[in-house]
Amino acid sequence: MIMDSVDLKSYGIGTVLDQDSPKNALFKIAKESGLLAESREFAKHLDSLDKLGHLRQLFEIPLIKDLPCSKKEKHDGEEECLYFCGNSLGLKPKKADVYLNEVAKDWGRTAVFMHFNGLYPAALCDMYPKPLLAKIIGAAKESEVAVMNGLTVNLHLLMINFYRPTLKKYKIVIEDHAFPSDRYAVVSQMKLHNVNPNDGLITCKPRKGEEIIRTEDILRVLEEEGDSVALLMLSGVQYYTGQKFDIKVITEAAKTKGCIVGWDLAHAIGNVKLALHEWNVDFAAWCSYKYLNSGAGGISGIFVHELHHGKNHHPQLLGWWSNAQSTRFEMRKEVDIAEGADSFRLCNPPPLLVAPHMASLEIFDQAPESERMAKQYLLTGYLEWLISFLLKDEVKIITPAIPRERGCQLSFVFKRDLKEVHKELESRGIVCDVRLPSVMRIAPTPLYNKYEEVYRFVIILKEVLEAES
Repeated sequence: MIMDSVDLKSYGIGTVLDQDSPKNALFKIAKESGLLAESREFAKHLDSLDKLGHLRQLFEIPLIKDLPCSKKEKHDGEEECLYFCGNSLGLKPKKADVYLNEVAKDWGRTAVFMHFNGLYPAALCDMYPKPLLAKIIGAAKESEVAVMNGLTVNLHLLMINFYRPTLKKYKIVIEDHAFPSDRYAVVSQMKLHNVNPNDGLITCKPRKGEEIIRTEDILRVLEEEGDSVALLMLSGVQYYTGQKFDIKVITEAAKTKGCIVGWDLAHAIGNVKLALHEWNVDFAAWCSYKYLNSGAGGISGIFVHELHHGKNHHPQLLGWWSNAQSTRFEMRKEVDIAEGADSFRLCNPPPLLVAPHMASLEIFDQAPESERMAKQYLLTGYLEWLISFLLKDEVKIITPAIPRERGCQLSFVFKRDLKEVHKELESRGIVCDVRLPSVMRIAPTPLYNKYEEVYRFVIILKEVLEAES
């Protein structure tokens, strides 16, 4: 994996490499501040240096009293909860209410005229997120991005176009323990083409006794099987372990074998640095309700590399939104195909889903990627170090220890009963989630989480585990 630098100048220690342990950076900051790294005062000091700290006020943080799982006797109900579940559902931007209300008012005030008028005109609203998304995913131009549907629908639309099995090249490579919806989609696509998944589906697995999938093992699979592989489709960040795959290196290796390469970016977009055009990714899709904070079931998006644009690359399935915007309402018998990724659209987008999407993307536009990556490096690193310092005998972290091989999320495995630990944390106003069979996922998020929240979480977790011993 190519090493990137992490700019920590705002924390007073210059630049480090993304392979370097955050522990060293944290200790340098602690030394210069004269504070103990394990103290609450140090967490507050880190918050005082955080250039993104002001963005927290742009989100609605749930109060503990409003959570269905909290217990009144264990907390001050007027407190904000400790929310570490942005990898499952991001917090609501406060402006989402404003934009949703405005779109609803446009509907009420102007009815059918809202198609071309108002805050997000219904016939044009999917155009508004494109420039902001292009920056986040590293597209070369807006035409490589389209805003549409939900994630699995989009994966199907993309695979119908890009998965073209032949007698020689018909296999699909996914990761072991892929998110179930991805596996269902891939298997059903194979069956659609009369390909037997027992023969055609290759899963890249961790080595015995390990939790993560080594890059060299994925490359070995491609070297050995690549001549028969039609499509490689992995997750940018693995939902269960939190492992970030080396998209650049894996894509390059797959393409040398003539494979089409697609990525599910559900846990990657808004979380880790992406450069999809530069990395020559053929296609990608994502959801918007996790790190993109656009609401449950929020509108999805796709990336299609410009190499696949043009008259010779029409999608296999078409609808009236596949038609160019300029001639769409001429109601032609033959489609006037839209440019690039937009040609994969089928039907009109919902402005009521675009509204919260824009509320979040505008916040991202206020948060330079370098600052987000710097805070992510330290914030997740701070969580990792506190766990190792205070709970190393109680908690195993299965997420890669090297920062460049992960994003925000750390996946914990406990010696104790997982569900009981989770239940007790929730009763105290901590929001995180469990993924079976054995993982609790904690994802401190740079746009709204504080270092002091991480400190408080670890202290509460320590109390919970000590009470159960």
